[in-house]
Amino acid sequence: MKIIKIAAAISGCLLSLFILIAPVGPVPGFFIGGTATEAPETWPDTSGVDEIELRVAGTLPRVVVIWVTQYEEELYIVGRSESTWVNMIGQAAAVKMRLGENTYSLTASIVPADWQPMMRAYIQKYEPNYPDIVADLPTVENALGKIVVFKLSR
Repeated sequence: MKIIKIAAAISGCLLSLFILIAPVGPVPGFFIGGTATEAPETWPDTSGVDEIELRVAGTLPRVVVIWVTQYEEELYIVGRSESTWVNMIGQAAAVKMRLGENTYSLTASIVPADWQPMMRAYIQKYEPNYPDIVADLPTVENALGKIVVFKLSR
């Protein structure tokens, strides 16, 4: 009986540890998983992909589950300016993106100007299925300084 209690306690601790280090919903983690894959020359259609995992390097790396949008065959992500992972990237940083079972080494670079079309594509993609979340985002006209758009590139 004592062995069963110890095994249950160990299992509980391992499950708790996994929850703390793997991204779950809005809670970031440390590990991204997936199979390391070279980024393609042209990304496949991601209109049916709601979420990706993004790993941002740092003293304590951060993996977040985030939305991705495709605009003119390029991939973009959007984050709130005050978000920790956005600040970890800064103007540009190496990231890993997990799309399905594949993990790609990329660079996330801030789009400093003319980011509005990417933001509109982002809203247009997610508004039908997530109207409450999208309604909480600033409008494109009011997003400057509140939202950051990053391009994901090889």
